[in-house]
Amino acid sequence: MAFEQLKMQIMILLDGMENQPEDSWEVHEMILEKLNEMRATGMPLPQDLVELEAKLAANISKLD
Repeated sequence: MAFEQLKMQIMILLDGMENQPEDSWEVHEMILEKLNEMRATGMPLPQDLVELEAKLAANISKLD
């Protein structure tokens, strides 16, 4: 999958997280999956997405 497509899918997932915060765990998992796809294909991760990943992980761990 092309870099721009993955990035767009992540943006759509983020929008969903804002609109339905009760589903944030599921959206978080889906975003991580997309970021891992980018890593697996050797695509560079934009710094903002790396920071987002860290913030999401911190927020989810607070819920546990």
